[in-house]
Amino acid sequence: MSGLRDWVLLALGVAVLAALPMVADNYTLRLGTVFCMYAALALSWNVIGGFAGYPSFATAAFFGLGAYTCAILQSAGWPMLPSLAAGGALAGLFAAAVGGAILHLRGHYFAIASLALAEVLRELATKLEWLTGGGMGLNLPVPGMDVHAQATFFLHLMLGVAALAGAATLLLRGSRLGFALRCVQQNEDAAGMLGVDTRRAKTLAFAISAIFPGLAGGAYASWTHYIEPPDVFDVLLSVKPLVMVLLGGLGTVFGPVVGAGLLLLFEEAVWRSFLTLHAAVLGVIIVVLVLFLPNGLMDATRRLLGRRGRGAA
Repeated sequence: MSGLRDWVLLALGVAVLAALPMVADNYTLRLGTVFCMYAALALSWNVIGGFAGYPSFATAAFFGLGAYTCAILQSAGWPMLPSLAAGGALAGLFAAAVGGAILHLRGHYFAIASLALAEVLRELATKLEWLTGGGMGLNLPVPGMDVHAQATFFLHLMLGVAALAGAATLLLRGSRLGFALRCVQQNEDAAGMLGVDTRRAKTLAFAISAIFPGLAGGAYASWTHYIEPPDVFDVLLSVKPLVMVLLGGLGTVFGPVVGAGLLLLFEEAVWRSFLTLHAAVLGVIIVVLVLFLPNGLMDATRRLLGRRGRGAA
């Protein structure tokens, strides 16, 4: 029953956001697009970090790889949507390939190795000027639409990526792979002794966690019409998904989405109130929230409701 309820919640959320252009201005549509991008990144990180318990910092690598793949293909004359799909596919294949090399590491060793992926790809993107434009970046074709039509299109495009990430999370939760990943999270050695193919499960999870950031990166590149290595391989793109999942709830289905909304709300509030110190203030707020909500907002809400229910009884 809870499975059906979650699918209904996902469908309702998608429908509400899809209808946003009918009542909102372009600034609100921009915020909606950023929220969808954040949600997609958080849901993707939750696959490897929440379900499997591997603290990945590779999201920026997948995001940037998808962005550059989409940008290069569009510059070569490909349509936008096939270019975007190719970016997601390449990010997934890249993750599956490197996963075999780094997923035998655990804890902070794996975290450091995954963080290095974005740095390596950023250096490659900077050096390969003939392909990527180097430090000058790449310009993408601008769609022939008015401003509101563009804002609507890219909101729906990024919403589609987030919806796919949400659907994949729901499917994964009840699958054999999802069960294997939770076994890995609880005790990887014991899971292996019980017959779980932990290497395969981790590699698949790492690949799934790369596909949607790759798609989001392609959508972002098309949305902004220009990308450069420091932008799409920014380390914050690896840190923010982790923070969003911690805020919303590690290993939950909708916790990452709640965390995405919270982080966006904090960013907007801090940016307006502390223009020159926004990064420091935002960092302090995030640290305080994570310290006081170690299992996420949804877990704290459930415990609070449980206490009230027992008190009423």
